[in-house]
Amino acid sequence: MGLSFPPTEQCDIAVVIPTVLRPSLLRAVDSVFSQDFAGTLHLLIGVDKATSGRDVLDRLAGKRPDNVFITILDPGFSTSQRHGGLWPAHDGGALRTVLSYLAHSRFIAYLDDDNWWAPNHLTSLREAIEGKGWAFSRRWFTLPDSDLALCEDIWESVGPGGGEYAAVFGGWSDPNTIMIDKVLCEPVLRGWCHPIPGESTAMSADRRVFHNLKETYAWAETGRATVYYQLNPNDPEHPNRWARIQNGLASQQFLSVDLAPIIHDSHWV
Repeated sequence: MGLSFPPTEQCDIAVVIPTVLRPSLLRAVDSVFSQDFAGTLHLLIGVDKATSGRDVLDRLAGKRPDNVFITILDPGFSTSQRHGGLWPAHDGGALRTVLSYLAHSRFIAYLDDDNWWAPNHLTSLREAIEGKGWAFSRRWFTLPDSDLALCEDIWESVGPGGGEYAAVFGGWSDPNTIMIDKVLCEPVLRGWCHPIPGESTAMSADRRVFHNLKETYAWAETGRATVYYQLNPNDPEHPNRWARIQNGLASQQFLSVDLAPIIHDSHWV
């Protein structure tokens, strides 16, 4: 599906969203449509073997701003070995790689279908990446099915050399926080297909891409938390993550609202 200006015209920024067509895709796309970036955007949505939810795609066209061109890639099958495909990455298979090459822009930002961005996300990243290979922002932790931002992530997605992944990976930046100059950084794009060898969940391709970006290309940071990352109780990292958030909320006044019922809710412990 293509909308708006002719596809022969290069866009200022591309946005790649792999999805299984969860309802949360609408909020993610709405946050792209709400960006304050004044240039043109190429939004690419890749469908990973969804058996339902295609009505979500039909609802996007009516909300599209004039500066957004949309491409939807729905091959009808999954490229991930998790669902019978060829590529080992469980989180989207080859979709991020394929859509990165397909994107009609030099600059690419990535967004998962259960997360969303602040309106200044793309503007601040585009300013930061000028003259660099890649750039990143910071992120907020949020509750599932809620717009409530609990606190900024000061432990995990903090960039090169920082956070709890410093010793193992040299730091880390969540894919939702990064922008890549795909011309300068083209060799890293295939890394989205390949998790770290021997890693049990096959969900570590983002670590591999981050390592290659960090080791090879100049980077910059926006210094702003413009990504809203939804907590997932089924994530193996969730117990440790939630414990850190509890401790942080108990010791610092991140927000003015009363979070005591949330902090002590046994569902989250």
